[in-house]
Amino acid sequence: MRKLAPEKRAQILTLLCEGMSMRAISRTVDVSINTVTKLLIDAGEAAIAFHDDAVRDVHAKRIQCDEIWSFNYAKQKNVAKAKNAPDFAGDVWTWTALDSDSKMIVSYLVGGRDGEYAMAFMDDLRSRLANRVQLSTDGHRSYLTAVDAAFGADIDYGMLNKIYGEGPRTHARYSPAICIGAKREVITGNPKMKDVSTLHVERSDLSMRMHMRRFTRLTNGHSKRFANHCHMVALYTLWYNFVRVHSSVKMSPAMAAGVSDTLWSMADIVALIEDAEGPAKKRGPYKPRTTPQSA
Repeated sequence: MRKLAPEKRAQILTLLCEGMSMRAISRTVDVSINTVTKLLIDAGEAAIAFHDDAVRDVHAKRIQCDEIWSFNYAKQKNVAKAKNAPDFAGDVWTWTALDSDSKMIVSYLVGGRDGEYAMAFMDDLRSRLANRVQLSTDGHRSYLTAVDAAFGADIDYGMLNKIYGEGPRTHARYSPAICIGAKREVITGNPKMKDVSTLHVERSDLSMRMHMRRFTRLTNGHSKRFANHCHMVALYTLWYNFVRVHSSVKMSPAMAAGVSDTLWSMADIVALIEDAEGPAKKRGPYKPRTTPQSA
C-alpha cells in the first residue's frame, strides 16, 4: 500500500496548524483533497488518544476556562433552510481549560454550550488535575452547576461577569458588543480576586482562530463535517501543547507544565499516527473478476 513519506505528512500537518485551508494544502503539496482529509482524520484520532492518556495528574495553580464559537455547515439561524444539512449542523462551541502559568490546554471539548456539555467538560478537567486549583470562568451560568458537581468544595472558584454596552450601529453586524466593565464574584472557596480573570484563555482563543482555518470569520473555510472539526481541534491542541514554543514561557506548554521532558517536532506527531496504523499491509496479487458486477 502506498503511503505518503513522513516528511510530506509532517508538511501537511504543519500547514493545517498554521491556518491554511485543506484545498490550499492540496494544491501546495500536490496531493488529493482526500489524502489531506484522511491524514487529518488519522492525526485527530491519534491526538485524541494521546491527550487522553498523557495529560493526566497535571499540577497547576490557576486554571481559566472559556468557550469559543464557530459553526459547522451553516450558522444556526440558517440550518432550517439549508439544503441537506447534516447532523450537528449549526453552532459549535469549543470549551478550553488553560493553565495560566504554563499556558497548557489541560482539557477541551467540542459540542454545544448547554449545561450537559458544561458538566462533561468540568468532569474531564477534574480528572486531569493533581491538586486543588483556582478556577476562573466568565459569567456563563452553566458553569455554576457543573463546577459544583465536579469539584464540590475542593476548589477556589471565581467568576468574571462582564458588562456589555451597545457598539456603534455601523459595526454591529460583525463586531461583538463593547465591554464597558467587569465584576469579580467569589463562587466557592477563597480565590485571589486579582487572579479572577479570563485574559489568558481569551488570548488562547485568538491563537485558535489564527491557526485553524475553520474558526476564521467571514470566509467559507468553516467546517462542513462535525467529525473533521473535532479532529482539527484535537490536532491543534496536541501541536499547541507539545510542538509550538510559547513566547511567554520560552518552551512548549507541555514542558512548562512538566508533562513532557522534550520539545516535540511535527515528526513526532507523524510517528504517533504511524504507530496507530501499525505496519503497512502488502497488497495481494490482482485477481480479475469472473462474474459481472452491477454498477
